[in-house]
Amino acid sequence: MLSRVTEIRRVIMVRINPGDDILLGLRQAVKEHAIRNAAILTGFGSVRHSHFHVVMSNDLPPAESYPKSEQPLDVVAMGGLIIDGRVHAHIDFSDERNGFGGHLEEGCLALTFTVVALADLGDVNLSHWDTFKDEKELR
Repeated sequence: MLSRVTEIRRVIMVRINPGDDILLGLRQAVKEHAIRNAAILTGFGSVRHSHFHVVMSNDLPPAESYPKSEQPLDVVAMGGLIIDGRVHAHIDFSDERNGFGGHLEEGCLALTFTVVALADLGDVNLSHWDTFKDEKELR
């Protein structure tokens, strides 16, 4: 287990417009606002196309699946981190019957809009927090 103490420097609100790619918009916002490390506090909206990936095995590295759909869906939640300027976001969708999601991929296109709040964490060291390296390797 690892933990870090940091402070929120600022909150950056990002609105992805209809037809725009959510991941590409987040990458653009990270670049424009010179964000190095951040937490994705929340995200919501809707998509006309979805693309995400999920793990499919208990192996390391795990097998993965990359579902795509052109079904309109609500975005009910987003979470994740910006690590050394790299977006690692997870997204949850719903339709009239189900909720599902996974790791955000290029190709998720906003339908009405998508809003994401990023908490800039400054210089906290989060390198490799999204890998399966052993804790001793990360210190």
